[in-house]
Amino acid sequence: MKISTEIASASRILGEEKAVEYIAKAGFDAWDFSMFDMARYDGEKGYLVPTEHPLSSDGYLKFARKLKQIGLDNGVECNQSHAPFPTYAKQSRVWLLRSIECTAEAGGKICVIHPDNNRSPEENAQMYFELIDFAKPYGVKIATENMWNWAHGAPHASPAACSDPVSFNAHLDAVNDEYLTACLDIGHAEMAGLNTSAAEMIHALSGRLGALHIHDNDKVHDSHQIPFSMNIDFAPIVKALRDIDYKGYFTLEADSFLNSYDETNVFDGIKKLAESAKRLADEFDRQ
Repeated sequence: MKISTEIASASRILGEEKAVEYIAKAGFDAWDFSMFDMARYDGEKGYLVPTEHPLSSDGYLKFARKLKQIGLDNGVECNQSHAPFPTYAKQSRVWLLRSIECTAEAGGKICVIHPDNNRSPEENAQMYFELIDFAKPYGVKIATENMWNWAHGAPHASPAACSDPVSFNAHLDAVNDEYLTACLDIGHAEMAGLNTSAAEMIHALSGRLGALHIHDNDKVHDSHQIPFSMNIDFAPIVKALRDIDYKGYFTLEADSFLNSYDETNVFDGIKKLAESAKRLADEFDRQ
């Protein structure tokens, strides 16, 4: 089992180029191309607005190629990516399409694009149809992800698009195309109020499961912490992945873990992330 991690958290400290290099040197096999700085959501305007980041510039493909080469020079590949969100933002399509281009340019095979939390499978399908038509010539699959809302006045999450097995499979059924796959966010699936678990979701998705976002939490909040640091029991999750003969990567999205690190010690933090991912991968391989 190969291991990967998102680059957003390390990039905040090091920049993307150094982040990819450090991820390789820490022992990961691949990197997850986080593209959140391509465009940021302006809640007052309702738009995803461009930034000063290279991914917002005319040289966005050149930047993606540069990261790919840094990875290859250090023995790692881009396995997947994550587009900016929310997808309901006005004029978001231009950034989602750019994300697909950048994924292909970096060598990634899957681009995670959130559904709209509060739309039906059929409504979200309209967005995915458009994106898949664009993505197919690039050989990039789109992955939808299990989301969550927060229950008003209650101390737990509430249902959203793909947040339980029925909703997730309904979203996949509404599109019914091999270029739409499932990215299961392990932490989201374990949050109280959603009436499911990561193991249940894995079994329900089975062969439709193409990607993972792995992180730990207190089973209430979306903490995005390093595995084995909080309350999620990973043993049944790894077993469920083995049960379905999962073929993807073990990709971490523990993007809050490096918040306490700086440039002087961040490599130690990245190595700890790699060790946690390797522990999960070793358990998978033993079964």
